[in-house]
Amino acid sequence: MANVLIIGGGIVGLSSAYYLQKAGHQVTVLDKGDMTDSCSYGNAGMIVPSHFVPLATPGMVTQGIRWMFNSKSPFYVKPSLNPELITWGLKFLKKANAAHVEKSAVPLTELSMLSKKLYEDLSKEPGLDFDLVEKGILMFYKTEKAGEEEIHMAEKGRELGLDMAVLNAVECKKLQPKLELDVLGAVHYRCDAHLSPNKLMAALIKYLKAAGVKLITNTEVTKIETAAGKVSRVLSFNEEFKADEYIIAGGSWSPAIGRLLGIKILLMPGKGYSFNVKDDSGTMHIPALLAEARVAITPMNGGLRYGGTMELDKINDRINMNRVKGIVESVPKYFPALKPAIPEQKDIWFGFRPSSADGLPYIGRTKQYGNLIVATGHGMMGLSLGAATGLLVSEIVNGEPTTIDIKEFSPDRT
Repeated sequence: MANVLIIGGGIVGLSSAYYLQKAGHQVTVLDKGDMTDSCSYGNAGMIVPSHFVPLATPGMVTQGIRWMFNSKSPFYVKPSLNPELITWGLKFLKKANAAHVEKSAVPLTELSMLSKKLYEDLSKEPGLDFDLVEKGILMFYKTEKAGEEEIHMAEKGRELGLDMAVLNAVECKKLQPKLELDVLGAVHYRCDAHLSPNKLMAALIKYLKAAGVKLITNTEVTKIETAAGKVSRVLSFNEEFKADEYIIAGGSWSPAIGRLLGIKILLMPGKGYSFNVKDDSGTMHIPALLAEARVAITPMNGGLRYGGTMELDKINDRINMNRVKGIVESVPKYFPALKPAIPEQKDIWFGFRPSSADGLPYIGRTKQYGNLIVATGHGMMGLSLGAATGLLVSEIVNGEPTTIDIKEFSPDRT
């Protein structure tokens, strides 16, 4: 069995630790923070096999340009001479075509379906309760154009074997009779589910500690040494860590870790916001996605979690209140009785989604170093794909054939 060092204590790092420990390996997880506020905590908690289309799509280019001139829009790229952003943008443009979308659908679906099955299994483990609910997700739309796009997507989803149903407004109302609607209809992604990310992360941390996994917090990697085509040790100021296998699972901080090794991990941090509103009425008990507004609403922990936006910029601590207002103002346009107040800044969570240029995660070994695995770049689906990524990482370390084909997720892809 191997001694494994994981850099990054988000959902991908902890899931990798879980499956590696189950396989009998000695595991250490390093995190630059305290593992209590990563991007894995504040997300919408959605498990989404329905999301088989990568961010890099033909329509996203023209739509993204329009959104850049609206301070409340759901997507924004800060214009910059940052070389990483330029490289990322050029690859995004190269991949934003129908052929890439078609090629990505099967591997993304397989990864998502594996992850959902693993979450179902995890939820039955003693001590791993994280409120997994399998009622699907409703993608609501207000306009004919959005409806056509979503219905087309549902047809594609069914071709991939996903359970999706197109509903009119009356059928939507039957599912949640108390919820006032102002929509044309919705696609019910019956294949999807949701959970409480806060409970999941806390349960995983508790389990891993009890199982003997070393969780080392507030430890930033400052140097990585190599020898003979392998990583030899990781340094954090005056501490050193040695292992047989090394995993980079640092989310949006992964490119900085890669640079210490001279490898390029092409991704940009996509800032997203969320906030919670207490609501125990049960009016909404199926999570909602608002097609035109790109907003997510999830029943969670005795309330509703509202989330959205994707700001591509350098990692920063700024809160753009206009983006938050955009989320707030969109909600009553779909649900007239739901009128969340604009939250105070202290009540707004934000995190950085590690977004690859082609919309696919990086999962696998690199050609530069024989004992290094990269597991990052999941964008808005980090939580959804976390369990599957963790299992795949453990299978790679074990030298076993992976449960699904991972060649499309290669960190060395061009």
